[in-house]
Amino acid sequence: MSDTKTILLCGVGGQGTITAAHLLARAALAAGYEVKVSEIHGMAQRGGAVSTVVRFGDEVFSMVCDEGAADAVVSFDAMEALRNLAFLARDGFLLASSETILPTAVACGRAALPPDMEGRLAAEGALLIGSRALAEQAGNAKCENTVLLGALESRLGFGRELWEEVIAAHVPPKTVEANLAAFRAGLDFAAGR
Repeated sequence: MSDTKTILLCGVGGQGTITAAHLLARAALAAGYEVKVSEIHGMAQRGGAVSTVVRFGDEVFSMVCDEGAADAVVSFDAMEALRNLAFLARDGFLLASSETILPTAVACGRAALPPDMEGRLAAEGALLIGSRALAEQAGNAKCENTVLLGALESRLGFGRELWEEVIAAHVPPKTVEANLAAFRAGLDFAAGR
C-alpha cells in the first residue's frame, strides 16, 4: 500500500494556485518527503482554470492524479471545486473557498452559475472557508492562497513552524507578515471545525 499523498489544487488564473502548490511542495520537501508537481495553466493569465497536483511520500513515481485518487482537493473558487469533485478520493478532504470569480459568459449574461454551489459542496462534505475575508483581516486580500494552505495544514500535520519558515523564505519580503497571518487564520479556522 502506498503512503503517497495526492493533493489537487484548483482555481482561476490570478488566485495564487500555482504559488500555493510551490509552497506546499517546499513544505513537503522540508518535512522530508519526495515530491512531484504537475501544473495545468490553461488560460491562467486570462482568468481561466488552473489546476496543480502535488504528490508527496517516501517514494513518488508519478505526478498524475486520476479521477477518484486525490487525498485532498483544495479549491480557490467554489465553481472550480464542483468541476474537480471527480478527482476526490472516496475518503478524501474537500476544502473550498466560498468565493467565486464570475466567468466571462456569466458576467455578460450569456450563462448562469450552477445553482446552490455552496449547498452542493456542503453535501459533499466540503470545508467551506471565507478565504477572502480572512486574507483581508490578515492584511492583504491577495493572501487567500495561504489562508487555504493553513486550513489544509490541519489535515497534513507538517507543523506550523515548518510552514512559517517555508512561507517566510518563499514569498515576496514585503508580504511575509500578511502571508503568515493569513496562514495562521486558515489553520485556526480549520482547527475549529
